[in-house]
This record gives sequence, C-alpha cells and structure tokens, in this order.
Amino acid sequence: MSEAEVAVVGAGAAGLSLAHRLAGHAPGLRTPSVVLVDAPPGPLRAPRRTWCFWEAGRGRFDAAVTASWQHLRVRPPAGRPVEGDLGPLRYKMIRSDDFEALVGRDLAASPHVTRLEATVETVEDVPGGARVRLRSTDGTPQVLDARWVFDSRPLGSLPAARTTLLQHFHGWFVRTAAPVFDPATADLMDFRTPQPADGLSFGYVLPTGPHEALVEYTEFSPRLLSDSGYAAAVRHYTHDVLGLGDLQVLATETGVIPMTDAPMPRQVGASVFRIGAAGGATRPATGYTFSGLQRQTRAVAAALRRGRRPVPPPAHSARSRAMDAVLLRALASGRVDGPALFSGLFRHVPMPTLLRFLDGRTHLREDLAIGLRTPIGPMLRSALELRGLPRRPFD
Repeated sequence: MSEAEVAVVGAGAAGLSLAHRLAGHAPGLRTPSVVLVDAPPGPLRAPRRTWCFWEAGRGRFDAAVTASWQHLRVRPPAGRPVEGDLGPLRYKMIRSDDFEALVGRDLAASPHVTRLEATVETVEDVPGGARVRLRSTDGTPQVLDARWVFDSRPLGSLPAARTTLLQHFHGWFVRTAAPVFDPATADLMDFRTPQPADGLSFGYVLPTGPHEALVEYTEFSPRLLSDSGYAAAVRHYTHDVLGLGDLQVLATETGVIPMTDAPMPRQVGASVFRIGAAGGATRPATGYTFSGLQRQTRAVAAALRRGRRPVPPPAHSARSRAMDAVLLRALASGRVDGPALFSGLFRHVPMPTLLRFLDGRTHLREDLAIGLRTPIGPMLRSALELRGLPRRPFD
C-alpha cells in the first residue's frame, strides 16, 4: 500500500495538466504529494491525438505547440469563403506526443510527483479519503490511498440526455508533392463535403508548411462510419475537393467526441472527482475540450495549494450549456441547416468575438446579438421543445 495527498487517475491531457500544475513549488502555498497513475500500453491508454484551442499571447504549453495561426477560413457549401484575422487570439495545435514529452520532463524533475503504470480496477471512498485498487503490469494487486482522487478516464457510458450527437473524425497528416498549402491560414470548417442524411460534415485543414498539413473529415451525426467509410471520406476530400494531387500519408488519427446536453457529474464521492471530458470539460456545441480542462485543472490546483476543498468547477457556464442544448436540438431535429448556420455566423460575426463566444467568454449582450444571427424560429421551437423532452440513455 502507498499513500499520497492527491491521486490522479489517467495521464491524458487532463491528468497530465493537473499533475503539471502541482509539480512545482509555489512560494507561500502548499505543495501536495501527487501520484499520477497511467494505464499500461494497450486498449486502456488513450491513442495519439491532436488538441486545438485558441488563446491570446503566450501560453503555458507553447513549447509543445506544433503550429499556430492568426488567420482562419470557413468555406460554405458554395460561394466565396469567409476569412478573418483573430486579433489578439491565435489558433494553436498541440500533438499529444509533444505535450506528453514537455509535461513528462517537468514531472520527472519534480520531487512531489510520482508516476505509476498500472490498471485501475476500482476507486472508492474510505474514511478520511479514497482508495484506488490497482493491478501492476506484472499482475500484482496494489492499493493506493489518497486524500483526494481525480479521475480523468473516459466514461464507460454517457449519462442520460435529451440530445446527443457524436463528433467523429478521421484525419491524415499529409505531405504533398506540390506546395499547395498556405501555412498562414487554417481552414476551420469546409462544408464542400457531401452532407450526411442526419447531421452535418466538414473538412478541416491545419497546414504546418507549404507541403504538410493535417487534413480531416468530420461529422456531427448520431452514428459512426466504418473504417472504410472514413478512409473514403478523407480520400474524397483530399483528392476531389482540395485537389491536393500526389501525396504521402505520414500518420493518421481517428476520434469520437460526444456532443451532449447530459449533465456530467464532477463529484462522484466524498473525495473522488472527475476532470477533463469525463468531468464536463468538453463544450457540447463544438467538441473543444483543451481550454475547458485547463480552466478546471487550474482551479483544482489553486484549491489544493490553499488547503480548500478541491471540487472541479464547471468548465462552461450555465448560460453556455443552455445555448448549446438548444443548438444540439436544432441540429439533431433537422430544423436548421448546419452548414448554413455556421457559415452565416462566421460571415456576420467578427471571428475574435465568435471564438470568445465559443469559449464562453462573451457577455450576455454579445450572446444575444450572436443569437439573432441564427434562424430564430427554428431555434425558439427547439428551446421550447427541450422543456418536455425526457432524458434518455444514448444507444
């Protein structure tokens, strides 16, 4: 049996971020002992992935940023694209390998953080804290007692919701024979892709040089595609829509992000909390998670250092979640044309303002002004419908 003040279960973006915020000494504040538990290589460990977010100026993890852009483009299904500068913001991309390497170096140098590779079997409250039952890589059972446990593992099933869509995507990191990319501009949404019967689809292009980019096909819809379906969709986008010509696929990534109005419990025991996507860090209407989990882990670390009860705060305001619930219902019901809605918002709202809105950092007056740029009738009908909808498990 081992002990620590803080146990962090899962070494994805949320778990690593919380451990990183607790690794160093802060003058005048407490420095708790931390054990970070990561799953052994295999199906329980998160696959390699890319995280994107926007922020002003330099950030905590800039040394791991692969590329960033201050100019974004959105392409409607037809007609001229919408382009704009982000003002003080930059859109940033971090690959998980680079993030893990950066954070791992700091954790290795900290006397306050211990890393442990094991499979977590149960997490339960005990008097004075919580107990984590583990199985080491050689099959030996272990026990870790902690005053506080922060669990960042993906949920086994989603809580009941009125509306749930899936944001699912497949991307290629490509190198082209010709210099076809503009490294200064990222394509955030390209709606020239074939649209599914339910939901919407778009392409996504993040160039890292004239010959290199991450090119993805994304859907917001209730059902996943087959492996061959994703490959065909990306192939159509790269060759038929973008016309990239000869290219080499350097790496791939696939992911599924729930877009749901289900409440995500952040406290699941007297001393056990959830953080990251499992703790509601994902913005329901967009699928972006990295900024939300940074807000959560920053608040948790501050509470721990000050000896306060470290309940993770909501990553998104109640007003933001309510607006997202209406949008998800409007999209899922087919009342609104998704490509037209998003293209119209980017055409009529300044990009810095819209990105602040998507991150929940706008004021009520700005939210109302943006709401008036959406199809008001269908959105109102969706809002009224929500009041009578039961919450159901997602199949």
